[in-house]
Amino acid sequence: MSMFSSLLPPSMIGLLVVQQSFLAVALAGNVNRSISEPFPRSEQTTSATPSSNFLYVYIGTYTNGDSKGIYRMKLNLTSGALSSPKLVAESVNPSFLAVDPKEQFLFAVNEVGQYMNIEGGAVSAFSIDSKTGNLTFLNHQTTQGADPCHLVVDAAGKHILVANYSGGSVAVLPFNNHGQLGAATSFVQHIGSSVNSARQSEPHAHSINLSPDNRYALAADLGTDEILIYQFDSQRGQLTPSDPAAAPVTAGAGPRHFAFHPNGQRVYAINELASSITVFRYYEDRGALETLQEISTLPKTFDGSTSTAEIQIHPSGNFVYGSNRGHDSIAIFSVNPQTGTLLARGHVSTGGQTPRNFTIDPTGRYLLAANQSTNDIFVFAIDPLSGDLESVGKPVTVPSPVCIRFIHPE
Repeated sequence: MSMFSSLLPPSMIGLLVVQQSFLAVALAGNVNRSISEPFPRSEQTTSATPSSNFLYVYIGTYTNGDSKGIYRMKLNLTSGALSSPKLVAESVNPSFLAVDPKEQFLFAVNEVGQYMNIEGGAVSAFSIDSKTGNLTFLNHQTTQGADPCHLVVDAAGKHILVANYSGGSVAVLPFNNHGQLGAATSFVQHIGSSVNSARQSEPHAHSINLSPDNRYALAADLGTDEILIYQFDSQRGQLTPSDPAAAPVTAGAGPRHFAFHPNGQRVYAINELASSITVFRYYEDRGALETLQEISTLPKTFDGSTSTAEIQIHPSGNFVYGSNRGHDSIAIFSVNPQTGTLLARGHVSTGGQTPRNFTIDPTGRYLLAANQSTNDIFVFAIDPLSGDLESVGKPVTVPSPVCIRFIHPE
């Protein structure tokens, strides 16, 4: 057993026994899986044991069409089936969602340029009824920038960190024990541009995430081709540029979203414009990033118009997934347990068009993909050995789905 195993949760260590076998399969080449038999269900992949047989699923949407706001469904953890969606909160363009660590509150960006006659977008706060899954609106606060498109709750459950796409800025909003948001405690304007004059003439902060120890905030800026690094003061809600203050990606790549590996030593950034993933080594003592690899999310034979959207890491740490919009697929990668670098394993169609966001349920059994243009969500079972995906159940219709989040019922 390698040093890597000591960094995984105890429930995941068993998966390393089969690591060599599935890596051997991966080395044989990419896999475009066509499946006639369903994957066997395996409790090996369970990273969190739910107290019931289902999870609540919340869907953030764009409301410039038929959508009215945030929708809720139930995911059956045995079959992978989704219940019919129910509107649980009316809100304007609640495109991206985040849930606090105690699963008491749900926060949604309002991705607009002006909200309630105030310049800039906003974040809206809701309390969660864990018995019914219903939401109750609490309040909202301006993000001090236009079109907020991503947000995250800090590990202490005291602050929201949000990225404003238009104009390129990030902000911190505090919230109290009742989930109510306060005015921003920190605001940082990004500066710069890059080589793509159509998309990178100015900053475009596309996401912000926190390091596992809650000490550093990392923001992907599509417009400047950087992952900006901030020291995060979780007591005062302050962001301070770190040293180094940023890590570059390839010029013109356009970083969008990123994710930390469960071992805390690697970061995976998906690049929207280049349709690629950049793998970084992460130095937790100083919050620095070192580039290890850049790998395409597309088949070598594809030459159409496409861009990426989301990246997720399986709870086991063995697989990385990325969504392609245009190719309309989930790209599958296996993770080298020693180096953290990626090996392409193939692609699975998302069943619809423009897969904006997807996520993996806490047990590691299912991946849910939201197809924005075709207004549907597909569920895929995850093979615990290979990471391959198989569509299960029937797709569910949700208007303009953008983001998917889970909570456990009471």
